[in-house]
Amino acid sequence: MEIFLKDLFADQSYDEKNFFLIAGPCVVESEELVIEVATKVSAICQRLSIPYIFKASYRKANRTSGSSFTGIGDEAALEIVNKVGLKLKLPTTSDIHAYDEAEIAANHVDILQIPAFLCRQTDLLLAAAETGKIINVKKGQFLSGDAMKFAVDKIRKAGNDKVMLTERGTTFGYQDLVVDYRNIPAMQSHGVPVVMDCTHSLQQPNQTSGVTGGNPKMIGTIARAAIAAGADGLFIETHPDPSRALSDGANMLKLDLLEDLLQQLLKIRKAIM
Repeated sequence: MEIFLKDLFADQSYDEKNFFLIAGPCVVESEELVIEVATKVSAICQRLSIPYIFKASYRKANRTSGSSFTGIGDEAALEIVNKVGLKLKLPTTSDIHAYDEAEIAANHVDILQIPAFLCRQTDLLLAAAETGKIINVKKGQFLSGDAMKFAVDKIRKAGNDKVMLTERGTTFGYQDLVVDYRNIPAMQSHGVPVVMDCTHSLQQPNQTSGVTGGNPKMIGTIARAAIAAGADGLFIETHPDPSRALSDGANMLKLDLLEDLLQQLLKIRKAIM
C-alpha cells in the first residue's frame, strides 16, 4: 500500500493485505442519513479489517435534468462530511467540479475526487494538486487507462505525488457503459493505486426520463471481477433504501447487502494474494 494511504488509515486497525473501500451515499441528503451510513459501513469494515474512506458528494453538479436534486447547500454539506470524519475517525472524500472549489473542499475532506467528465480539465487538476490533498481522478468514460497518465503527470508536475485513479466504465452507445478490466493494470502502470467504481460503472445514462438508470444486480459481478483483476480499492455507493435516494438510486447498493458482498470479495482477494 502506498505510504500516503497508510498515513490516511493511521487511526484504523486493518489487514494490509485487504483492499480498501470508498463508500457512502451518493450525495449528502441529510446529517442523519450520512451518519447512519457511515456508522454502519465503518462497523462492517472494522469487523472485516478493511480500511475505509467515507464518501458523499456535497453537491451533484452533473445532472441530466435541471430539476434533479443537487444538494442541501455546499457549506452545510461539507460541514456534515467533516463532522462524520471527526466523529468516527474516518478519512473522507467528496467531488469538486471547478478550480475555485478545490481549496474550499480541502478544508473539510482528506481526498479530493475529480469527476470522470472533468478528468482532462487542467485548471481543476492543478488547483486540486496545489492543496496538497490526496487526489482521486476518475477515468473519463471516453478515455483508455493508458491515456490517464496525462492526468497523473499534471498532478505530479504541480508537486503532488498523492494520486489515485478510478475506473468507472467506458461509454458504449448512448445509454450504457462497459468495463474493460485491462484498464486496472494499465492505470497501475502509472505508479498509482487503482480503484474500481462498482456502482457508477453500472449507470445507464441519457434516459429520456431525465433520470439516469442503472443495473444494481450486477454490482457484485463488477466488484468480484475487479478484485480478481488486482484492483487496490473499491468504490461503492450505498444507501439504506436506494429507491428513496435523492440521487443515483438506480445504481446504488442497498446497505443491508454490503457486508455479505465484502465477505465474498475478501475470499477472492485472499485467493489471489
